[in-house]
Amino acid sequence: MKSYYNIHTIWIALILLTLSTYAMGALGFSGLPIVIVLLLTAAIKGVLIISEFMELRGVSLLWRVIMYGWLWTVILTIAITYAITI
Repeated sequence: MKSYYNIHTIWIALILLTLSTYAMGALGFSGLPIVIVLLLTAAIKGVLIISEFMELRGVSLLWRVIMYGWLWTVILTIAITYAITI
């Protein structure tokens, strides 16, 4: 029963994070601080999806390195690209 509660709590957290990023865009927020918040939100959502929904918490280190490496590569690439274009 604990995993049932956990997965639904994480699902609600993902929905709230998604709605918060949507609200920031709809309200027209912009600038470096907002981009940092958006990237951190995306990173948190990615970690939750990888660890809970893809159930990669207990798998071999190779699979976790591949998945988290991909996530952080994308996040850092977006951050660097944004920083270069300022």
